Amino acid sequence: MPIRAVRPAELPMLQDIERAAGRIFRDIGMPEIAEDEPLPLDVLGRYRDAGLAWVVTDAAAPTGLPVGYLLADRLDGDLHVEQVSVHPGSARRGLGRSLLEHAAAHAARQGAPALTLTTFSRVPWNAPYYARCGFRVLDEGSLTPGLRAVREREAAHGLDRWPRVCMRRPA
Repeated sequence: MPIRAVRPAELPMLQDIERAAGRIFRDIGMPEIAEDEPLPLDVLGRYRDAGLAWVVTDAAAPTGLPVGYLLADRLDGDLHVEQVSVHPGSARRGLGRSLLEHAAAHAARQGAPALTLTTFSRVPWNAPYYARCGFRVLDEGSLTPGLRAVREREAAHGLDRWPRVCMRRPA
C-alpha cells in the first residue's frame, strides 16, 4: 500500500479513520476512549503543514483513499509518534507497521536517532503490538523532559485511568 503525505482535503478522512479505529476500545471496557473526539482539523493541518502527517492508501480504490495515518512531532531530538490509526476494515494487513517504518525512515533522514510514543500498556493492539514492531518500554528514569510533558498532558486528559507507558525504538 502506498504511503504519502496527507493532502489538505483528506484531513476530515483522518477524523473518520480515528473514530472508526477507536470504536473497538468500547469492547474492552474503555468507552471513554471510544467516544473521545479526534483532533480538530486545524491541529491535523498543522501536522500536515510541518510535513509530519502521512497516510497509507488503498491502492485498489480509484482515488487512492486513505485507510490509515500517522502523525508525528519532533520531541527531544527524536521523532515522536503522536497518533497512528488504521481503519478497522483495513486492519491486520501490516499497514500500521508500514506507517511506523515510514516514520522511522523519515526520522533517520532527519538525523533523529529514534521514534518514541506513549500508549496503553495492557491493550493488545497498543504496547504489545509496538513491542513486536521493535519498541521497548522506557522506565521512569529514562524519560526525557518532553516525554514527561506528554505524559502530564495525557494524565490531565484522563488517560491515566488505564496503565500507560512510554516506548522507544531506533530509527
